[in-house]
Amino acid sequence: MIIVIMGVCGSGKSTVGKQLARELKMIFHEGDDLHSEASVNKMSRGEPLTELEREPWLKSVREVIDNHLEKGSEAVITCSALSQKSRQILGTNRNEVRLIYLHAPQPVLMERLSGRENHFMPPNLLESQLETLEEPHASEALFVRVDEPLSGIITQIIRNLKS
Repeated sequence: MIIVIMGVCGSGKSTVGKQLARELKMIFHEGDDLHSEASVNKMSRGEPLTELEREPWLKSVREVIDNHLEKGSEAVITCSALSQKSRQILGTNRNEVRLIYLHAPQPVLMERLSGRENHFMPPNLLESQLETLEEPHASEALFVRVDEPLSGIITQIIRNLKS
């Protein structure tokens, strides 16, 4: 099984993904690490990426997913996966891939972003991501609100994955 943790910046993809991978004894991949230097520089300046600029990154994330599926290994990977097209590129509709959508009210997201250190994504890109976001259908993803403690979020995800 491959678990893709999606959501806008500040939703907790990295925090939830790392903890979930630890709990499930899976490999963890930080999707942001697959961005090109040019994309990171652009976002660091507060400029959102276009769909066209996101595509090579999404294909890199897809490659990680496909490699795990080919090997039969399990992994958790983070990726914003904001649009339906993004999720199609990633192949999240496959039976072996589970999509977890982390979401929270905008004030919660903004508070989290404001307190974040050492990340290339400035808080002002949240609005752009929310505008780009096409929420998945309930049949495509597990919807998880992230305005509760991490332990509760992880418990909810694991309970759902086992059912």
